[in-house]
Amino acid sequence: AQLDDYTPFPWGWVALVRGMAGGVGSQDANVPGQKLAEFCAQLDDYTPTIPDAVTQYFLQKSGFSTDDPRLTHLISLAAQKFISDIANDALQHCKMRGSAVAVRKSGKDKKYTLTLEDLSPALNEYGINLKKPNYFT
Repeated sequence: AQLDDYTPFPWGWVALVRGMAGGVGSQDANVPGQKLAEFCAQLDDYTPTIPDAVTQYFLQKSGFSTDDPRLTHLISLAAQKFISDIANDALQHCKMRGSAVAVRKSGKDKKYTLTLEDLSPALNEYGINLKKPNYFT
């Protein structure tokens, strides 16, 4: 495969590798970069759960500055996914532990309480060490 065709893209130039889309010179609808372009188009219409102002604040605090709202949306989406994965892992730990505080509602619905005992192992899976603070009386 050779890098010989370039197509303009909002964040730079994406190299199209000849032969990856089915055959040399084929006009297949599945060219490299098309899915990324579709994702970026969908990202323009998406409103992330984490507000742009919060994302911009933490980006600027870490020394990163951007004027591109798509990049801010993308980072917000990644942060939302990260938080969602941690919460889901904590829920799985809670269910496996079996001693969760569960309150029965109507039918089979249960409410679970997020505790430090469930959150700590979930965060440890992502390399974040969380310890319960000492309780002094």
